Amino acid sequence: MPKPSRDELRAAKPRYARRDQRYHTAVNRRDAFKLLLATAATGCRRPASKDERAVMSEMTGSNHSGSMPVIFLAHGSPLLLDDSGWVRELAGWATALPPPTAVLMLSAHWVDQPITLGATRPVPLVHDFYGFPAKYYQATYPAPGAPALAARVRGLLHTEPVAQDAERGLDHGAYVPLVAMYPRADLPVLQVSLPTLEPTALFSLGRALAPLRREGVLIVGSGFLTHNLRTIDFRPDAPTPAWAAEFDAWAADVLARRDVDALLDYRQRAPGVRQALPTHEHFVPVIVSLGAAIDDTGATARFPITGFAYGTATRRSVQFG
Repeated sequence: MPKPSRDELRAAKPRYARRDQRYHTAVNRRDAFKLLLATAATGCRRPASKDERAVMSEMTGSNHSGSMPVIFLAHGSPLLLDDSGWVRELAGWATALPPPTAVLMLSAHWVDQPITLGATRPVPLVHDFYGFPAKYYQATYPAPGAPALAARVRGLLHTEPVAQDAERGLDHGAYVPLVAMYPRADLPVLQVSLPTLEPTALFSLGRALAPLRREGVLIVGSGFLTHNLRTIDFRPDAPTPAWAAEFDAWAADVLARRDVDALLDYRQRAPGVRQALPTHEHFVPVIVSLGAAIDDTGATARFPITGFAYGTATRRSVQFG
């Protein structure tokens, strides 16, 4: 796979503490998190419109016919677990999915080359954020390790170098949605790094992982289709600016049509991309997800969760199959 540039890795790999340096001119992250905590009860979510809810009502089932669906989800922050509405949506989605044998997670918060497999035994979570109350650092998710899945991934990616970080636990892009979807923590989970931000390489990665679907593995891309922390608005009824709505609508159309060419060229074709994505690590997991589904003509796209959080963050989540 193409080697990511230093600029790409620098943009994607830092944790919240590093990103704070980039956004200091627009929003003080410590103050922002205080506001997030203060508004957690309301969630600062704009619910889906009536038309969107009509589409979502069709999401209670799956086209499952021997292969697990592939999903991309908006993973929120650690505060998502205080938002009962969002938790219910994720839990309902998990209930509607066929029961997986294991979960393969690719999160926006781990970009590392070469492709790196996380821990295959229970290890502490990666609390890759700062400035939160103590309870958020006490979160646990003691899912079983997935050594067999790790070996299978190595086999599928035999033409690529694959590394292992035996101490690397699940980051918040992985464990936060899993706590909501599979709270019993009884499924084996393996997290794998994104080896690049280059769309074509990530699409090929998803395609290479696709056989796991026939083995009952739920492949999960975790990120946000829009992710601009400089534009978050903490008011409960924060309006969604045109650029965010237009980018979300464009992404929904492209994903619904499974338009690979448009998705891979999103940096040039998507409206408002520079405002929606100052960095790209949160968007590109959806490319892996589509890659894992593209050769299955029955894996049509559907959107179990829609709407916006904090004005500009689309919660649109996608299921293929």
